[in-house]
Amino acid sequence: MRFVSQLLSAHLARYPAMQLDDIYKLLHQAALGPGHAVKDAAAARAWLEKEAAELGAGPVETETDIISPDGRLARVHLRSWLSAGGSLDDLNRAFVETANSYPPSPEKLGKFCGCLGDLAGAGGIPFAQQEVVAYFDCIAQAGFPVVHHSKTYTDAYKPAYRVVAIDYLNLP
Repeated sequence: MRFVSQLLSAHLARYPAMQLDDIYKLLHQAALGPGHAVKDAAAARAWLEKEAAELGAGPVETETDIISPDGRLARVHLRSWLSAGGSLDDLNRAFVETANSYPPSPEKLGKFCGCLGDLAGAGGIPFAQQEVVAYFDCIAQAGFPVVHHSKTYTDAYKPAYRVVAIDYLNLP
């Protein structure tokens, strides 16, 4: 699948310490959106405020990273968003609206994950094909659960972002 190959190529170039958990998390977000992350708007806002207050230094990143094949979903990186003058109100509103309206596609996630063994076999991702197939077989058998970023990724990149539908942001 060309989209998955291009998405992972771009992310692995920027985040070479990505582990299989991080690849899966990216694909999970691209196919299912952020619906699992918002149980209530007030809690989502409190979580965003806490994260913004504790940000600290991190890598230089683009403000948004498109992550879905239709170009609708993006990771909005909190440090860059705030540095560019973006408001927490706008970001939280977009996050909550996305969580409540983006149609998750478990079928799409299954297809995304299903092509990773071939990508590994062709050298498209830096993991052994057998390891990739085993990991994603386990993930599929578990019903494609939500996962956290790996410790390796978290330590290296200190991720802070929200997955939102671009249409809900007031971008120039």
